[in-house]
Amino acid sequence: MAGSIEWLLLAYRMPREPSTPRITVWRKLTRLGVAKLGDGLVALPADARSQERLEWIADEVIEAAGEASLWRSRLTSAAAERALVERMAGAIAADYRGLITAAGAAGASIPVRAQTVARLRRELRRISQRDYFPPPERDEARRAVESLTSRAAVR
Repeated sequence: MAGSIEWLLLAYRMPREPSTPRITVWRKLTRLGVAKLGDGLVALPADARSQERLEWIADEVIEAAGEASLWRSRLTSAAAERALVERMAGAIAADYRGLITAAGAAGASIPVRAQTVARLRRELRRISQRDYFPPPERDEARRAVESLTSRAAVR
């Protein structure tokens, strides 16, 4: 049985020097939460937002004297698709667990600092933006940050 999710694949190559454009592109791809499939090949679930973002990155690659092409695809194996989804969800789950730990540590301090709460809320937003397959940790992280927010507002 074939996969049911449509994916966007960005295949790209960039010159080694100068390294700054290559590093910039990789950081942007990381912020998007792409799945790295191989050297110069990344994937995201297909939607309009992901397509627009990957098109922008492809343009940056080309402007840096590189090559880039964007593809739509489906996996031919449901098992391979499950593995890819689990890998992406696992990476996000780890980020949420780190946020839960940070919220717990911040909650142990008295008083709860508003700056800390704001930082954790921003981090939750950043993680959520690359959360394509929400793990159970997502709800726990939201509750931890909301609890911290209410404690900071009370004090």
